[in-house]
Formats: sequence, C-alpha cells, structure tokens
Amino acid sequence: MDFLTSNSMLLMEKSMDFLWTKQAAILDNVANVETPNYKAKVVTFEESIRDKLRMAAEGRDEYGRRAGQSVRSVIENSEMYVIEPSDAKRMDDNNVDTTEQMVEMVRNAYQQQYIYNAINKSYAILRMAVRGQ
Repeated sequence: MDFLTSNSMLLMEKSMDFLWTKQAAILDNVANVETPNYKAKVVTFEESIRDKLRMAAEGRDEYGRRAGQSVRSVIENSEMYVIEPSDAKRMDDNNVDTTEQMVEMVRNAYQQQYIYNAINKSYAILRMAVRGQ
C-alpha cells in the first residue's frame, strides 16, 4: 500500500486537524478566563472515531445495522465536535479552570510533537527507500 495514501497517514492527518482545533479551543478558553458567562470549549474526536472503527471492524454502522463500511471511509467521514459544557464553576457563570487548561495545553503539545515525529520518521524511511540507501 502506498504510504502517502494509507489509512495510517489519513489517521495522522485527522489527528493533526483535531489537535490543531483543540489547541485553538484551549487558547480561546485561556483568553476568556475573565469573561463573564463564557463557557469553556472542549473538542472531542478520540471517542467518536474509536467507536466508529470498532463498529466498522464488527461490520456494523453507527445504528447497529449490518454494513460493509471500510476503515478508510470511517476515517474520512469522522468529525470532531466542539462542546461547551454548561457546568459553571464560578459566580460569574464562567467555567474555565486555568490550571486545567494549561495542563491540557501541555498535553496537547506533546501529542502534536508525537504525531509530527511519526510523520517525519515515515517520510525519512520513504526518502531512504527512494535514494536506495
């Protein structure tokens, strides 16, 4: 299978999109930590794609019906969701926890670095194969 069009590469692309969106949401949350009535944004992707991939492996669709959905189509059609939980933690109805957001920002940065390293390693192997070394 061609690496550039493989399911692994497609999943890494989707993961990068998710992590980029998550980073933007975290930065919005931190920027609005003092804004009254602001609700923190949470971006979800992992649970959704994990469940869809499991169902595709079992030969079912999201409604439990029998389906012949391929892993590639599940990855291509997966989407991330931005949720705004309404659990207010403060008197001004703002639910942003700065410490929690900073921890998530660092965690997200590590995940991004891991994905970038995985892609870089795959391209290095591809370059080595092309050069014949």
